[in-house]
Amino acid sequence: MELSAKDAWTRLLDEARRELPDATVRTWLEPAEAIALSDGRLILGTPDQFAAEWNGSKHAPLLSRLAAERLGTPVDIVFQVQEERARRPQMDFFVAPPPAEPEAPARRRATPLNDRYTFRTFVIGKSNELAAAAAHAVAEAPAKTYNPLFIYGATGLGKTHLMQAIAHAVLERYPNFRVSYMGAEQFINEVIESIHSRTMPDFRRQYRSDVDMFLVDDVHFLEGKEMTQEEFFHTFNALHEAGKQIVLTSDRPPKEIPGLEDRLVSRFEWGMVADIGQPDLEHRIAILRKKAEQDHLELTIPDDVLRFIAEYVRSSVRELEGCIIKLLLYASLKHREISIELARDALSDKIRQADAATAGAPPALPSVDRVQEVVARRWGVTTEGLRSKARVKTLTVPRQVAMFLARDLLGLQLVEIGQAFGG
Repeated sequence: MELSAKDAWTRLLDEARRELPDATVRTWLEPAEAIALSDGRLILGTPDQFAAEWNGSKHAPLLSRLAAERLGTPVDIVFQVQEERARRPQMDFFVAPPPAEPEAPARRRATPLNDRYTFRTFVIGKSNELAAAAAHAVAEAPAKTYNPLFIYGATGLGKTHLMQAIAHAVLERYPNFRVSYMGAEQFINEVIESIHSRTMPDFRRQYRSDVDMFLVDDVHFLEGKEMTQEEFFHTFNALHEAGKQIVLTSDRPPKEIPGLEDRLVSRFEWGMVADIGQPDLEHRIAILRKKAEQDHLELTIPDDVLRFIAEYVRSSVRELEGCIIKLLLYASLKHREISIELARDALSDKIRQADAATAGAPPALPSVDRVQEVVARRWGVTTEGLRSKARVKTLTVPRQVAMFLARDLLGLQLVEIGQAFGG
């Protein structure tokens, strides 16, 4: 008897729960619905394009392998947007809290949002995939998954982009949501102004009662400001207790912010703390390509030029995007086609900085991903297997070898090793 699409997906989900963290299955796989099973393909419907792309790149290969190994049914897993679900006001799995005042129009107070900062324009790579997944989950179900969501990383890596993408997605999905987005400096200034003008009751009502989602950028600016931290503490408590979503960003994790009260550190860690790291080479190339596509550029930038730029510019996404703009302007002024030689001239200052920074530097250590790839190839297993929670004999020795190298060669801590090898 042939399996129906629904039965095949139900059984495949059971197998996936043995391989993937519970949060991953709940957030990404359980909301998917079986559409069809035919011609060696299991087609699964998702509520939006982001979920389809994320599942397709991150989970489809594993699911195909599980179908072949555990179910004896070799199929390709295909995720696609299920149109009727995309039009629903809410996802089946995620139920967002109703707005406090349904009749009131949505308010984008404080700092206005940048229309370019959406999930569609955010380029996902290994350095930011956890933060991106958490941000998407928060946007799908405010205050139901990670509350607060705390995203940290160096300047120019995309924290503000992700935070504003959450706001855009929430306002699109729940038009009556009252979203407040601001920088911590603005919060500080408003506290001071309210004290001087003796309007603190109005200030407190504005941010503790009239908000459904509270997003604050650069909370590290709160360090050492006792009076502002007092107000922020009570604002945080009031919103959290009322079931309102809080999203924060910083240039460092909560415990490393000097002069931040312990009670705030504790609360900032209540939900999900996710970091955004430096993008690797392939990620930087993808960012450059997305920037060129996003701006509808008339001039074509060859792939070898994109790679050339990505090899020299490593510090931030913002700097990468700036290089594209500078290169295009230079090419236009010189009336020349874009080439590596032109890029070398246009970005000579960046190249000199990169050369000076790497002069005499010791060779870089391989990443833990590279260690897993080499070990997996040597033992004839998959990197997904090494990273999974599976406890099969064929994976025992290669996983132990890879974990030893991660500790001995890369100097990773036990917690980091656990995260890299299935927890």
